Amino acid sequence: MTARAIEENESIEERNERLAGYISDLDLEGMSAPALLRWASEVFPGRAVLNTSFQYTGTAMIHMAMSQGLDLRFATLDTLRLHPETYAFIAEVQGRYGCEIEVIQPKRGDVQRMIERHGEYLFFDSKEKQEHCCQVRKDWPNNALLNTADCWISGQRWDQSEYRKETAKKAVLIGEYGTRRQILKLNPLVDWSEEQLMEYVEGHDVPVHPLYDQGYPSFGCIICATPVRPGEHKRAGRWRWFNERREDGDDPKECGLHYNI
Repeated sequence: MTARAIEENESIEERNERLAGYISDLDLEGMSAPALLRWASEVFPGRAVLNTSFQYTGTAMIHMAMSQGLDLRFATLDTLRLHPETYAFIAEVQGRYGCEIEVIQPKRGDVQRMIERHGEYLFFDSKEKQEHCCQVRKDWPNNALLNTADCWISGQRWDQSEYRKETAKKAVLIGEYGTRRQILKLNPLVDWSEEQLMEYVEGHDVPVHPLYDQGYPSFGCIICATPVRPGEHKRAGRWRWFNERREDGDDPKECGLHYNI
């Protein structure tokens, strides 16, 4: 099957069938990360979005895309509670590459209703409330972003967690929330090791988020993402208060964005 751009006059069923054909008929799993980004740019012009929190994977892929002059969109989710360093780093990356980064925020009314009902710090109360907060601040805005895309590019890697090792694929179809439309999700660096990633970052002088130097292996809201201690798993800093309470004995430490739909 020869890849060609998604057509505007296609029905949802035709579009879904076309996306499924890309997975079944093309060797997307065998493509290198730069090649997969280039393919997405050619097949989904203006409709392929790389959504990043500015970990190494995200900035590495922005570098890959910009160095090839690809027609990809870049976006980040602003929960309205990010670290000050993250806001500054967004501006740094835009200045370095001369690119636009779409900053996607939750609806203020949704956040206000959640706070009025559950309190401002509801995420301390229970795992369910933490997930609801993530849903309002991240999942719903991400759904709105994906309404404008046919291809979602993510920085998931197998070595980030056991959950991601078991579930993440280089190319997979996911369902758009509330519709029958499917979206192609790509994880171009899913099979990269930490060593490979750092070799690329250092070798290409990719900008590095300043929170890494403060002990943060991943970035999120200023309260819910914390530094990790020596010997801890790299996801231990996410919602740290649940580490001891263990309300869920198999907690994958995910906000919900990457649960397979």
